[in-house]
Amino acid sequence: MFVPDQYREPDTAWMVDIIRRFPLATFVTNGTAAAGPFATHLPVIPDPAMTHDWTENLAGATLLGHMNRKNRHWSALESGSVILATFTGPHAYVSPTVYAKSPAAPTWNFTSVHVHGVAEKIDSLEETLEVVRATVRAYERDHGTDWDMSESVDYFRSMVPGVGAFRIRVTGAEGMFKLSQEQAPEVRDRVRRSFAERPCGRHRETAQLMERLP
Repeated sequence: MFVPDQYREPDTAWMVDIIRRFPLATFVTNGTAAAGPFATHLPVIPDPAMTHDWTENLAGATLLGHMNRKNRHWSALESGSVILATFTGPHAYVSPTVYAKSPAAPTWNFTSVHVHGVAEKIDSLEETLEVVRATVRAYERDHGTDWDMSESVDYFRSMVPGVGAFRIRVTGAEGMFKLSQEQAPEVRDRVRRSFAERPCGRHRETAQLMERLP
């Protein structure tokens, strides 16, 4: 991903935050010459067994994901495959009317994290079940209502033979946080306030990130 210097993440925590808050990743592998590349939208979470801190470019981290085994992507995926997982955070269109100056041009403010790594397919049904349970725990904690899954574990177990789980051994990552940094502070603040006043949650989340900029 091409990231101009002014749009690079302020620190590693920004990339980790996007991965946790917007965990529906686009998981991409090269595929074959005949089939072309594969891309699947799927849930990805940090491995709860990871005990060390995140590095500056996330290298050394482990992520967990899963997909339907009937997906051709699963059949084509091999342990050792080089992968790309992209996470898209808050984003919003910027109209030139907000700048209150002329000439001006429209643009789109957005946030994105691209994670590079190596895939490791999980063969064990018990390990696959644990990936599903870990995903539920992470999502209920961060996005749900702390739903108690204990009465549904047997149901999960019946689904597991159709689930393809995998690990991503992260080799590096880059984040792009394009939030009007190229504009003068007063113009950037007008953009932020215009987003904050919109009823759309995506606009307000973009405004909140702009407030955090150094």
